[in-house]
Amino acid sequence: MVQAKIAPSLLSSDFARLAEECERMLSLGADYLHMDVMDGHFVPNLTLGAPIIECLRPHTKGFLDCHLMVSNPEQWVDDFARAGTDLFCFHIEATTDASALIDRIHALNMKAGIAIKPKTPVTSVVPLVHKLDQVLVMTVEPGFGGQSFMPECMDKVRELRAQFPDLDIEVDGGLAPENIEVAAQAGANVIVAGSSIFKASSPRDVISLFRKTVNDAQPTQA
Repeated sequence: MVQAKIAPSLLSSDFARLAEECERMLSLGADYLHMDVMDGHFVPNLTLGAPIIECLRPHTKGFLDCHLMVSNPEQWVDDFARAGTDLFCFHIEATTDASALIDRIHALNMKAGIAIKPKTPVTSVVPLVHKLDQVLVMTVEPGFGGQSFMPECMDKVRELRAQFPDLDIEVDGGLAPENIEVAAQAGANVIVAGSSIFKASSPRDVISLFRKTVNDAQPTQA
């Protein structure tokens, strides 16, 4: 049975205090630190890259869950491995040989994840799940924080959970206290949230609520 893993998105943090923000999230109960990497090409926004991960790594022992919203993710595998990334998650839409990329990620001692956009069918990733450590189902269009959760994406989560009961299934985009139950009941167990954690009056309470809701949902899944 999978367990909840809560991954605050540092895209919503104070970038001038990034290391402190990471440690604050861990002290409040976070399991992962979700790093949104955007190249201004695959998505229209531009955020951070491997040099920032490398600078951050000595200051935190947290699990760096790096979500690369980039074209040609193969180009960046070595840099992110050297920087100290724990999990390298790339978009299935951005590569022509996902299987080879997974092998390369694993060869560099990182965990491998694949992300799929809201309009990408889940069948695109199913043949690769046996090689993956995590699948990320986007619940907004990638590229910007603060968007509204798309509940229709939960069908993909349900399909994955039915086929792969032990898979870490991550959801990212618009997750908040008012919709965490929907995601948890669908089978998501790795919860990415930015605004709803960082802007909360009590981020600890939101992280605790997410964890409890996900873990309480596990026994009821098929």
